[in-house]
Amino acid sequence: MIRLLGPFGQCGTGTLSGFDRSFRNFIFVADEDPFMQSAPRTSKRCSWVNEDDPLLLEYHDREWGVPVHSDRKHFEGLVLSGAQAGLNWSLVLKKREGYRRAFDKFDPQKVARYSEKQIQTLLGDAEIIRNRLKIEGAVRNAGALLKIQEEFGDFDSYCWRFVSGRPKLNRWKTTREIPASSPESETFSKDLKRRGFSFVGPTVIYAYMQAIGMVNDHVIDCFRHGQISKANREQSVAQVPVERT
Repeated sequence: MIRLLGPFGQCGTGTLSGFDRSFRNFIFVADEDPFMQSAPRTSKRCSWVNEDDPLLLEYHDREWGVPVHSDRKHFEGLVLSGAQAGLNWSLVLKKREGYRRAFDKFDPQKVARYSEKQIQTLLGDAEIIRNRLKIEGAVRNAGALLKIQEEFGDFDSYCWRFVSGRPKLNRWKTTREIPASSPESETFSKDLKRRGFSFVGPTVIYAYMQAIGMVNDHVIDCFRHGQISKANREQSVAQVPVERT
């Protein structure tokens, strides 16, 4: 049993052998880099990675902890993390493409203008989670995100200020040491709520920060800890290539 550190929110505990194979559909958090390649199987990784699961392996090696700077990807994360609240990852993962279609490819400008009629249509859409509070929350969050864009220029600039604009480097020896939240995620969560966001508790936000690279929570003997740390020091944070070792 391990505590899965998914891209948004705590995934809970479970055996990786039972992890949903559609995980590949949820790997959206990092900027795409066509030159990134998985390391050989001999490399050490975080203990939550099942090396017999190529999808989880690829996510760890290519995505988790790589800084993200796209507002649309930020909004996608907010929508899906809100949808996951109180549910298991498997259900959300299976519906991710349904959300992409239903929410106009996660365009916050379009989603913010959804009418009550459109919300009613979404409530009848079997390809997403038909929970009124979560759907209305996604629409409300889109509007709140647009207000942040007006104030800060973009949502990316706003969220990165909670770590002073630079990824926070942690040096955990084991996965068990990694916290469920942090002072930064508490502050970030509180400010999002103050601005009208919903489904953005500190635990969900900390996992969000891990996924989008605001913190480097790879354990220190994981090969990605050093690679991402080096790239961050060199300010090459948008794309972190995987070096073969």
